[in-house]
Amino acid sequence: MTVLEQFGIVGGDLVGESTVTVMTMLPMVFTLMTEEFIKFIPFMFFLRVGYKYSHNRKRSVVVAMLLVMAFFATLHAFNFNMLIFALFIQGLGSIFEFIGYIKTKNILISYITHLCTDVFIFTIVLLGL
Repeated sequence: MTVLEQFGIVGGDLVGESTVTVMTMLPMVFTLMTEEFIKFIPFMFFLRVGYKYSHNRKRSVVVAMLLVMAFFATLHAFNFNMLIFALFIQGLGSIFEFIGYIKTKNILISYITHLCTDVFIFTIVLLGL
C-alpha cells in the first residue's frame, strides 16, 4: 500500500502490467515531447504576465509553475476522483522538469527528465516489480 492509498487517494489502474508493453513504450518518445510543449507554452505565458504585473521574477516563476502543474494534472485526470491523485503524481512530479528548464533554459533537459522518469516507471511496471 502506497502513502497516497493510506489517505484514500488512489488513481485508476491506467498503467498496469497488461497495458505496458515494449510496443506501447516506443511512441512515448514523441508523446512526451508534446507534453513538454503543452507545459512550456502556458508556462512562458504565465511567467510573462506574472512578471509584467509583479516585477518579481521569483514570484512569477512560482505562480506560473503552480498554475501549469495544476493544468497538467487535470489533463491526466479522467474523472473527479482521480484529480487529487493526478495533482500529487503528475502535477508535483513535473516540478523536476520545471527545475531542469529553469536552471538551464533548455527544454531538452526538461524532456530528458520527463522521459527518464516515465521510462523508469513503465519499466518497473513491465518487470512486475
